[in-house]
Amino acid sequence: MPNSKFPIPNSAQKPWEITTKERIVYTIIVMVGAFMAILDTTVVDVIVPKLTGPLSTDMYGVQWIITSYMVAAAVGLLICEYLIKKFGSKKVYLAGVAMFSIASMFCGLSNTLETIIVARVVQGVGEALIMVTSHVMIFSYFPPKMKGLAMGIFALGVSFAPALGPTVGGYLTEYYNWRMVFFINVPIGVILVVAGLIYLPKDRFFEKMSFNFKSFTLLSIATVSLLIMLSRGQQLGWFSSIEIGILLYIAIVGYILYILAEMHSKKSLIDFSLFKNADFTNGIFIYFFILGFSMYQYFYLLPVYYEHIKMLPTLNAGIAIFAFALFIGIFSPIAGIMSDKIGAKKTVAIAAVIYLFTSFFLLPNLNYYTPMTQAILLTVPFGVGMGMFFAPVTVLILQSAPHNKSELAIVLMDYVRFVGGSFGTALATNNMEYFKSLNFDRMVEIQNIEYIRLFLDEAKEFLGVTKELIEEVFRNYELFMSYNYGFYNTFMHAAYWGLLGSLFVLLLFFKKDLKVKKEE
Repeated sequence: MPNSKFPIPNSAQKPWEITTKERIVYTIIVMVGAFMAILDTTVVDVIVPKLTGPLSTDMYGVQWIITSYMVAAAVGLLICEYLIKKFGSKKVYLAGVAMFSIASMFCGLSNTLETIIVARVVQGVGEALIMVTSHVMIFSYFPPKMKGLAMGIFALGVSFAPALGPTVGGYLTEYYNWRMVFFINVPIGVILVVAGLIYLPKDRFFEKMSFNFKSFTLLSIATVSLLIMLSRGQQLGWFSSIEIGILLYIAIVGYILYILAEMHSKKSLIDFSLFKNADFTNGIFIYFFILGFSMYQYFYLLPVYYEHIKMLPTLNAGIAIFAFALFIGIFSPIAGIMSDKIGAKKTVAIAAVIYLFTSFFLLPNLNYYTPMTQAILLTVPFGVGMGMFFAPVTVLILQSAPHNKSELAIVLMDYVRFVGGSFGTALATNNMEYFKSLNFDRMVEIQNIEYIRLFLDEAKEFLGVTKELIEEVFRNYELFMSYNYGFYNTFMHAAYWGLLGSLFVLLLFFKKDLKVKKEE
């Protein structure tokens, strides 16, 4: 609607040709929505173990609260480009905020597992709409020379919010109750919708495009099967489970049929000509492996480390995590400014060096014996590296895509974030269990059985307990220590994936050098 303070630009105006005041207001409205949506992901992760009683289910049941959200968000991404082109970013963004907020209210009111899962599905679709549109709008509000800063600001939501989640979730559950995690989104959503209707500018560019329902259905089936397989693999025993085998089969067949459908469609769901640009392709692979396969493992492992190895309460673990989250927030806009000054490629290379140094030489040192202050300090460079990562990679990808394909480029980025992050989380859980068992077996192998028996007999007499109890205590100690030492191996394997992703960072410069030599 017209507004004297924030007039709607005419069609000849570029989206970024607005006043500084308008840019600040638009950015705040959009960023608060993105921050709220992605913060909710890790906030809910914290409370899920506490929902078995209120929802009358077990841990396997409440796991669907996370899985349903993740699957719905991934499928929702696939329709974002069509919706934005048809209705405009503003309408889709506000619709996403409204869906997310209403679904949050029903999540908070839920008393059964079934109702909260349905609400989480709606919430997941809302999150997909919010993330893609907010990304598009933030990028459009800043002129070309400030695109890095725009993505640095946006990185506050994508990188800082997930790390802040455990702190917020721990605080709300400790001082209020688990329902507040959902209810807190409702007033924020209402304010955003009202502010968005009043202040956000109307979209001026629309495009008539047909929707490839066949390709969408096939890709959705493949994606849903893959994500469910990855989220339930550890629980069901991976490929010893028939269910996991069936899900993998459906995923593979679904992706194959999707590719065949795209090849024979007049209007494809995804324009793969984007991948002809080497910088775009390398940027997607950097995002897929470094963020998804590697960084998401640390996102999963660090809260587990603080809660289960350092044995901190949820709130204290959240505060410890906030230490590196703070540096993500500080360095995200700094990386954006650096991208504008020295270029996205050089900035992402610096980020990769910091991240690799942290993942290979600092994080593997975390164990039970690490003093708390030292543990926090060791994670700070991780926050720096992650804060510097998102903005330059995003700028690189979006600048490599044609202007009319920016929505699709963002959809692909978020899609590989979901899929790569699901692989990363699955790898972390699988590796943690594997290395815990491996370390336990090695501890048993090198033990002097006679000495252990003598030690346990003396401990039994000294403590005045039964033989069975002292043996159980000792076994639990061995399990704990094998879990503790398993973190080293798991952290190192996460670092290897980061190293693989860094090869695509090198290719950014290799392709450039090759082109220069050819011209000479």
